[in-house]
Amino acid sequence: MGVDQEQRQIRCLVAKVGLDGHDRGAHVISRAFRDAGFEVIYSGLHRAPEEIVQATVQEDVDVLGISILSGAHDTLVPEIIEGLEEYGAFEDTLVLVGGIIPDEDETELLELGVARVFGPGASMDEMIEYVRENAPERE
Repeated sequence: MGVDQEQRQIRCLVAKVGLDGHDRGAHVISRAFRDAGFEVIYSGLHRAPEEIVQATVQEDVDVLGISILSGAHDTLVPEIIEGLEEYGAFEDTLVLVGGIIPDEDETELLELGVARVFGPGASMDEMIEYVRENAPERE
């Protein structure tokens, strides 16, 4: 059986932005995504928003997963979205945020264009299924 559009490999960037040094969750998600058949790029720790934007554009990823636990999501995530918009990459990238995000901040992130926020206790299966169902179609 040949590989069709539905079976193409989804490219994901798992990104740690800002001064947040806690990356265990990002590693767990990266491994789960790889096991699900996604191609995963991990940014490493302490990346500036512009570095995340550059990596998203240069690696031509379908999905950007931002892992942030520092509480700076309300400033760093909008900077990333602005950068993606400047490069014309926002429309073609599914942006997800993972971390401890207060409900009112989650609403603001969703209004900015974040597709989904996954908090503590979100199941890996739920995240994988969400990515499979919502990753942008590529030609």
